[in-house]
Amino acid sequence: MKRALTAIVLLGVVALAVGAMYVGRRNQMVVKSQAVSAAWSQVDVVLQRRADLIPNLVETVKGFASQEQTVFGDIAKARSALLGAQSPSERIAANGQLEGALGRLLAIAENYPQLKSNENFLRLQDELAGTENRIAVERRRYNEAVQDYNTYIGLFPNNVFAGWAGFKPNNAYFAPTENGREVPKVQFPGPASK
Repeated sequence: MKRALTAIVLLGVVALAVGAMYVGRRNQMVVKSQAVSAAWSQVDVVLQRRADLIPNLVETVKGFASQEQTVFGDIAKARSALLGAQSPSERIAANGQLEGALGRLLAIAENYPQLKSNENFLRLQDELAGTENRIAVERRRYNEAVQDYNTYIGLFPNNVFAGWAGFKPNNAYFAPTENGREVPKVQFPGPASK
């Protein structure tokens, strides 16, 4: 009888220890999951700021480079995709498209000296450069938070507890796009023949 009681008490202590460990690890997973959500919110804020700056920049460039309708259309489509995206993965993909289109727009400015000296364009370009820096910082923080979360739920015994609690890896990382590694190619029509 004493052995059975000792075995029951021992099993109870083990169950209590595992339960306490589970609760502690699950709470830490919630904290890390919330850190990912908070980091994403910061990314979302700076992406929205850039999306809000782009129409003003496009209108300024249009005044000097009206023949660049393809680039303007690409920017409008990419901006709409970014604003309409619902999930982080969709917004990350749309952001890549917008970055490519925006790079082509800024490359156009190099061929218009009057545009490069326009105060409004210079101010918008400075604001955009500052926003791009903020985006880079927030994307890095977001990727670090996702990596920390994924690492934590992947370690043993956290992976067992994560499975029990329904925590899954988050694979919505920002990564460089293939288009982002290429130099934008801009071609201008030659002078009109008279």
